[in-house]
Amino acid sequence: MAAALPKIYLQLRCRECETSMTDTWSAKQYTKFEDERTRPVRDLVARIQNTDVRTAVDVGCGPGNSTEQLLARYPAAKVSGMDSSADMIAAAKKRLPHLQFEVSDLTAWNNTGPFDVILSNAVLQWVPDHKAILQSLIAKLAPGGSLAVQIPANLAEPAQTLMREVANNGPWAQKLKHADAARTDRHDAEWYFRELRGSVTGLDIWKTTYYHPLAGASAIVEWFRGTGLRPFLDPLDDAEKAEFLKRYEAGIAKAHPAMADGTVLLPFPRLFIIATK
Repeated sequence: MAAALPKIYLQLRCRECETSMTDTWSAKQYTKFEDERTRPVRDLVARIQNTDVRTAVDVGCGPGNSTEQLLARYPAAKVSGMDSSADMIAAAKKRLPHLQFEVSDLTAWNNTGPFDVILSNAVLQWVPDHKAILQSLIAKLAPGGSLAVQIPANLAEPAQTLMREVANNGPWAQKLKHADAARTDRHDAEWYFRELRGSVTGLDIWKTTYYHPLAGASAIVEWFRGTGLRPFLDPLDDAEKAEFLKRYEAGIAKAHPAMADGTVLLPFPRLFIIATK
């Protein structure tokens, strides 16, 4: 790995969010909206230009839904996956028992490859120092190989800004003062283009906003309980969690008024990168 994790991030992982200590990622919660979550990675994998692929890996594979897309595109390839969550890896192994999966943190992953395709779907928003991580992944590519990345670009959306507002304006403010630190290392398309262009022979970057019809504000809350809300909920006790979610859902209901049948549209911008070595 090109750079060590900043001390503040290590403290956040171990103390504030407790994700390293307790592994609060839940495959069951994540897959509640699997069709919606899988659509972006399906679109991403379809845009990879490589056809002669012998080895492909899904870094941050989650419960295996993204790995499944990689395997469908390259059925003759040796496809594998890794994730920092034991719960996610258990779900991935159950889903794709014939593939190899390992529990590993992306920042400490020492498999040198080389790989013809590396897929990173909705992972980098949890990892600091994107320049170092991306260069490390590109170094693991075989000549002509591709790194395919999808990063949620939704920090300015109400569903995200409301998390920070509720965190800052409640009795838990001190507990949650670092809750947002683990996911703020994101950049715009120009930054990624500028940082990557000198290391690759081809670079394709685009942004898409998906509009997901969901069954009311409570469904939006359920969506983010498996991802973005985790750093805010993990440090709280049960009573605080309930109150936090109550305030958050009330804000979501105002930001996304329901239609006559109760449906709400959740806008979700995502940034895509395909870098070819």
